[in-house]
Amino acid sequence: MDKKLNNLILVLNCGSSSIKFAILNPDNKEKYLSGSVECLFLLETYITWQCLGTKHKKKIGANVNHKDALNFIIEQVFSQQKDIFKNLIGVGHRVVHGGTKIKKSTLIDSNIIECIQDASSFAPLHNPANLIGIKMIIEKYPSLSRKNIAVFDTSFYCNMPETSFLYAIPYNFYKKYGIRRYGAHGISHNYVAHRASLMLNKQFKSLNIITCHLGNGSSISAICNGICVDTSMGLTPLEGLVMGTRSGDLDPSIIFFMNNHLNLSIDKIETILNKKSGLLGLSGISSDFRYFEKKYYCKKHAKRSVDIFCHRLSKYIAAYTSVLENRLDAVIFTGGIGENVPLIRELVFSRLSLLGFKINSNLNLSTIGGKSGLITEDNSTPVFVITTDEELAIAQETNSIINRK
Repeated sequence: MDKKLNNLILVLNCGSSSIKFAILNPDNKEKYLSGSVECLFLLETYITWQCLGTKHKKKIGANVNHKDALNFIIEQVFSQQKDIFKNLIGVGHRVVHGGTKIKKSTLIDSNIIECIQDASSFAPLHNPANLIGIKMIIEKYPSLSRKNIAVFDTSFYCNMPETSFLYAIPYNFYKKYGIRRYGAHGISHNYVAHRASLMLNKQFKSLNIITCHLGNGSSISAICNGICVDTSMGLTPLEGLVMGTRSGDLDPSIIFFMNNHLNLSIDKIETILNKKSGLLGLSGISSDFRYFEKKYYCKKHAKRSVDIFCHRLSKYIAAYTSVLENRLDAVIFTGGIGENVPLIRELVFSRLSLLGFKINSNLNLSTIGGKSGLITEDNSTPVFVITTDEELAIAQETNSIINRK
């Protein structure tokens, strides 16, 4: 077997509607196995994966949940790669929320599992899914049980100022219960920010950028002098931008109205706002942006949904210029939507011409499918599409902790 197969890391990312996995060498960045399960809980769930250059795709079924999808991955994909698996030195798990206690990546033990569980109220669509992945990997691969590392999205936001992370509610709610803005997608925002510093030929500590991670879950962050100073997701990933099934920002009194006047329980309201709102709620049909891209010009509900998505995003970009000390080096688009939907980039920056943005149509249309690069004219405030690689970031962090341990 290739000597490079030494020092391999398995990365598992159980998201709200998908599961991504990869096995890679964190030193040379080569991926030997990678894949994803898409459209969990929808009518057609499917898996795609690639191993040593060979691609596969298979339908799993309808309304497949995380546990069933992980069983399929373990039994039908991982079990066929024994030579690769015997060279694993650790497993890195993406965990969305570390709660009040966890501020950095760490070895997973029973105490960390309990902390992740306690933080599930802050990330109800994600932490439970993250825990399913953690527990199944520990159970199925006992030889690696002491080499599972949790890498937290919330770690990126630990240095935000109080002006950004505090809510204007009685201060005791923060001191006693930890109610504050925590953020999410921090692994991705951090990765593309470091990539941007290289592309701009700027030291990271002097970097002033706005990063937009757009997918089924979407968030935006303002990074000033290399430190994240504000972000759109809050106590939970429900706040902020319009998302696939999440409402994003709304008047809190809507919750009182739904409860008092519509007689909806708090549990029902939580389900509506997290799982039945966003693009799905606006359209009544889908949360998959590929649908909206195809139907934007021919279906009224699709255009309405996309326009609201872009309206919210453009407002956040404009607002975040105010916290960057009078200099904006670039705006970064990443994530499944940010990297692959030129329509969104065109619509958003057409609303922001006042700030000096001028999209180059040819560059915008051609920068998709894993391509990174500049999509603006020479006399524009720069906008880059940068392909995120959370798997690589998690693998490198996992490798660092295992070696340090």
